[in-house]
Order: sequence, then structure tokens, then C-alpha cells
Amino acid sequence: MRRLADALYNIALTLWVGGLWAIGYLVAPTLFAILGGERPLAGVLAGKLFELIGWIGLACASYLLLFELLRIGTAAWWRRTFWLLLVMLLLTLVSLFGVQPLLAQIKADALPREVMESVLRNRFATWHGVSSILYLVQSLLGLLLVASAGRGPR
Repeated sequence: MRRLADALYNIALTLWVGGLWAIGYLVAPTLFAILGGERPLAGVLAGKLFELIGWIGLACASYLLLFELLRIGTAAWWRRTFWLLLVMLLLTLVSLFGVQPLLAQIKADALPREVMESVLRNRFATWHGVSSILYLVQSLLGLLLVASAGRGPR
């Protein structure tokens, strides 16, 4: 059973961090490049993918944190891996339940125009920038996690 838990740890970490990097730095830019004339469509598709990786992040973070706590108990509080996971989870929560709904509301408020053609353009751009920074920080923390997990679950 321990080997299965270890394998699930590695799978969850790979799925989450790999998904962050694949969606954020490969898929989303490709959508905007290919659908250049259809930026609103590219934005909707990218938004759905970011939402999906947010839910995946919640599930993976929950398992990874539980794994750490069950494996080493309260000593987990003193480990860098635990804190990296916790900060990544918090960033996911802020993005998924704070920033993404706010961006969606700004888009809805701009209707019938596209948000970038409305008076809400600057507000949307500001919150989109906040979202991008949160995502970048989360992605970099994920790299630290993967680098430290190279020796197996800790």
C-alpha cells in the first residue's frame, strides 16, 4: 500500500505541475497565436483550461498535503515541501475562487461589447495581470517542488 501511495504522490505532483506549465506556457499562448483574429474565443478557451487546472490543483494539493501529514505527522510543518504545497494551494484558491470569478464578472458587465473594447478594459487588464503573477509564482513554486521531489516523496 505504501508503494501505491508513493506512486500516487509522484503522479499527483507531475499532473499538477506539468499541467500548470503545459497550459500556461504552451497551450494558452498557442491558442492566442492560432486564433489571433478570434481573441475572445481564445480567451474563453484559455479561461476554461485555467479553471480546469485549478480544480486539478485543488485535488492534487489535498492529496499531497494529506500524504505529507500522514507520512511524517506534525514534523511536516517544519518541511519546505509542506510549505511549498500549502502556498501553492492558497494561490490556487485565490485564483479559482477570487480572481477568476472577478474576471468573469468584468467580462459579463462589459456585454454586449467585448471586455477589451469597453470602459472596463483597464480593470480587466489589471486583474488579468494579478492573475498572471499568481500563476507565475505558483508555476515557479511547482518547479521547486519537482526539483526537491527528485529523491522521491519526502
